[in-house]
Amino acid sequence: MSSDQEMAIFGEAAPYLRKSEKERIEAQNKPFDAKTSVFVAEPKESFVKGTVQSREGGKVTVKTEAGATLTVKEDQVFPMNPPKFDKIEDMAMMTHLHEPAVL
Repeated sequence: MSSDQEMAIFGEAAPYLRKSEKERIEAQNKPFDAKTSVFVAEPKESFVKGTVQSREGGKVTVKTEAGATLTVKEDQVFPMNPPKFDKIEDMAMMTHLHEPAVL
């Protein structure tokens, strides 16, 4: 199933299962920096998206999408997949396969 028409059979659930064709095209053209785009462990939300600001002595400083700045250990930072992989049907195609990428 790939077209928006085929996804219509799922009704209201369709947007949660797969992005629309328009959203998929926008995601492929969205600027993305694989070196700085990450998920970071966050106490309240489990994992949040962020951008690496600096790396020093085993610690990473990340600015989250909400605007908060977190400094965490290296092992609490996970690389983010490019936006084109959001809601992908086959997870084996993902560049990075880890807990925050799957959630």
